[in-house]
Amino acid sequence: MRSDIVKKGPERTAHRALLKATGVTDEDMEKPFIGIANAYNDIVPGHMMLDKLTKAVREGICAAGGTPFEFGVMGICDGIAMGHDGMRYALASRELIADTVEAMVEAHKFDGIVMVCSCDKIVPGMLMALFRLNIPAIVVTGGPMLAEKVNGKTVTIKTAFEAAGEFKAGKIDEKELKLYEDFCAPYCGSCQGLYTANTMQLLTETLGLSLPYCSTSPCGSSRKLRIAKMSGVRVMELVKNDIKPSDIVTENSFLNAITMDMLVGGSTNTVLHLPAIAREAGIKLSLDLFDEISRKTPHIVSIDPASEYTIADLDESGGVPMLIKKARKYFSNELTVSGMRIYEIADGAFIRNKDIIADVEKPLHREGGIAILKGNLAEKGCVVKQSAVSDDMMKFEGEAKVYDSEQEALKAILGGEIEEGNVVVIRYMGPKGAPGMPEMLLPTAAISGMGLSKVALITDGRFSGATRGPCIGHVSPEAMVGGTIALVENGDLIEIDIPKRRIELKVEKSELEERKSAWRPPEKELRGYLSRYAKLVGGADEGATLR
Repeated sequence: MRSDIVKKGPERTAHRALLKATGVTDEDMEKPFIGIANAYNDIVPGHMMLDKLTKAVREGICAAGGTPFEFGVMGICDGIAMGHDGMRYALASRELIADTVEAMVEAHKFDGIVMVCSCDKIVPGMLMALFRLNIPAIVVTGGPMLAEKVNGKTVTIKTAFEAAGEFKAGKIDEKELKLYEDFCAPYCGSCQGLYTANTMQLLTETLGLSLPYCSTSPCGSSRKLRIAKMSGVRVMELVKNDIKPSDIVTENSFLNAITMDMLVGGSTNTVLHLPAIAREAGIKLSLDLFDEISRKTPHIVSIDPASEYTIADLDESGGVPMLIKKARKYFSNELTVSGMRIYEIADGAFIRNKDIIADVEKPLHREGGIAILKGNLAEKGCVVKQSAVSDDMMKFEGEAKVYDSEQEALKAILGGEIEEGNVVVIRYMGPKGAPGMPEMLLPTAAISGMGLSKVALITDGRFSGATRGPCIGHVSPEAMVGGTIALVENGDLIEIDIPKRRIELKVEKSELEERKSAWRPPEKELRGYLSRYAKLVGGADEGATLR
């Protein structure tokens, strides 16, 4: 066992003494040491129940003959960090999470690891560490939050963000605004829709790294507790048989994950996270590969923010196994941590309530949920969640309104400066520019709340999975390194053609060259972690990984 390094032989007497200080017995010392990376905290709704799941994991490990050791992992709530400088830390925290788990596991030489995690950067960071370590491992994701209703309609956290714009536009009063504040996030769990957190949980299960139905079983449910306990038992079997992530997850597993992303119309942030995770497994996923799979994969389920259905509705429709069952021909039959292959799991899928998953022969859209656009404004590519764009905005041309920060743009939107036909450009929001590539749900939610249906938004930053409409992010190269987005001026025409995957700044090449010669990057005073991060981080087209 790996853990013998820290507990066997006379030269490890002091090590055993320290272990016994934590309550480890002589009998425990003979068992495999299993780490539990626990992202529990009491500020993130998706994490506030992870302590209960961790307890169930511990019970499973002990029942199967292991000795569990729990350690904490940080987690930022993107929703609370949204709209201020704190959001610069969210994506950057992904690397800290991966490094923390790596350091704890390698320093203490655990024989296996269970990742108990939820929410946007935490799941990707844990998965990066999982492949980097390549020891027997299993993931327990926290599950989705349940939704309630206001005025007869299902409300989610997206509703609360958009309510601010509706209030500013005089569409709702303070009383209704307070209702959304009180009932849009009523339980524990990852926010209800197909935002980044829930998308990454679905893809974790699709990759084969968590047990069946783990991703859609609601937070706080007894089924989630049972899955957590079974995961504790299962990790012991993986340790016994020395089955590592590299024995389970292949390049085809990642192609399956991208396929799932397209089937469900997941968050655009997966285009950052999947390449970063795959890189740790020695696999390269290009932006072009995402678009290639999107072109041939139908979109078969519509979930908030594209509809009023939530992840709980998907769970009642059979979850990931049912999606694979209905779209089997798009998936390869890869192995999972359960010991079963995905076809075998899919064969047992069943529907408990209304089925919201369309048949692949009659899809909601012929193509997948995400599209990669290229052109002189984004030579290396940019990303749009096309499944959340209305048909009349799939092709659009408008005048640029340019802002060098999210706060400037938000002030302009709420102040009535943006008109139908405008293209809002928010730049210097990329991995290096912000730094940290902040999500910008507040401007997109404000545009929607203000009732502006013919306005597009383009940024070298990124969007929340709760964003809907013609919102194009991850523009690469970013403004901070001299990408064309840094050269856009107010009044310039921008053409967006999602079906043709094109995005063009309609300015003569000679004019752009003249602007480029006069351009200088803005100076930003940075310190601490963000200073180091800005120096090391790569482009969004490469997953914003550290060099």
